[in-house]
Amino acid sequence: MQQPRAVVIGAGVGGLTAAAALHRRGWSVTVLERAARLEPVGAGISLAANSQRALDAIDLGDDVRALAAWQGGGGLRTPGGRWLSRMDSATTAERFGGPLVLLHRATLVDLLVSRLPQGVVRTGAAARLADPGAAGRPARVTTGDGDHEADLVIAADGIDSAVRRTLFPDHPGPRYAGFTTWRVVIPAPDRPFEPHETWGRGRIWGTQPLKDGRVYAYAAAVAPPGGRAPDDERSELLRQYGDWHSPIPDILAAVAPQDVLRHDIRSMAEPLPAYHRGRVALLGDAAHAMAPTMGQGGNQAIEDAVVLAHHLAPEITDPSAALAAYTHDRLPRTMDVVRRSARTARMITLTSAPAVALRDAAIAAVGRIAPGLALRSFDGIADWRPPTPTYPAGARRKA
Repeated sequence: MQQPRAVVIGAGVGGLTAAAALHRRGWSVTVLERAARLEPVGAGISLAANSQRALDAIDLGDDVRALAAWQGGGGLRTPGGRWLSRMDSATTAERFGGPLVLLHRATLVDLLVSRLPQGVVRTGAAARLADPGAAGRPARVTTGDGDHEADLVIAADGIDSAVRRTLFPDHPGPRYAGFTTWRVVIPAPDRPFEPHETWGRGRIWGTQPLKDGRVYAYAAAVAPPGGRAPDDERSELLRQYGDWHSPIPDILAAVAPQDVLRHDIRSMAEPLPAYHRGRVALLGDAAHAMAPTMGQGGNQAIEDAVVLAHHLAPEITDPSAALAAYTHDRLPRTMDVVRRSARTARMITLTSAPAVALRDAAIAAVGRIAPGLALRSFDGIADWRPPTPTYPAGARRKA
């Protein structure tokens, strides 16, 4: 029997996970990436236990767990440094079945590429969906080098997905969530620190260690869309956070202006009618862009990829039923995470002083009375398990 063919548009985390999962299932896969090369761009990404278990399906979970850097305490602070709530890495790992792992996005991309045969990823290949296909007719993708016919097309082309607009032209797409973010990765400061997220009035800051000794720092602030600093984004961070507690000033002192990434946050509050049409499946931000306030954007893309591959047995000639099952499994779950992320975003973007004081007092009271209660916000998210058989931690297999 002829090997089924899949074309993946986009070589981000979701697209590469889908390619690796389908390759393991026996599909012939081609990944088309518009960038000229897979460069080490971007900043940090947080992988919770749910995506680690999904990555077990492609024998990658243990590699990610080995990169866990958070050991000991951490928690939520005020700009003056007062701890509002505390948590520790062991409790988090025990509750959800795995550590919280912060790693550079480029590190994860390299790990995913290592699970694919050489030549699968084609860079400098901007792709356009020419025909979504149907039962009895393959899908067709056009590139500068010619057309690709496929039994399946996976659109992992991000928040501004051209494929989504082609399939669902009447959908409004992602909308501005009301705040902008900055991200940076720097060498570790001289003084040790406990990982933390700090909530102020309409502003937050996070400082997290990476396994290689570097630090991933991120910030967010309520701002009009499309804004940019009048000088540079490092200077803007100094204006916004330069008087916050240690180690934030030390972090900012080590930041080079050109290394600061700034992006407005958009999310898709209105769900798509489906995550598929014809022979095309949407995944990740193309399907369900969400605020980063629960750190689940990349995690949900990884889940999407593994669930999609689970439904696509290599003997399938018409993927219609499999894609319908994918939508059935993924649309309700991902939109729940979108809504929960939006609720958290509303909490961290409060600008009224009385409202912020009330929020902080409530968080502190809960932290004193029920120290583990804060983790419950991730119940139903971080405890997810994939439907497909996985390779348990420690039981390594070759791709």
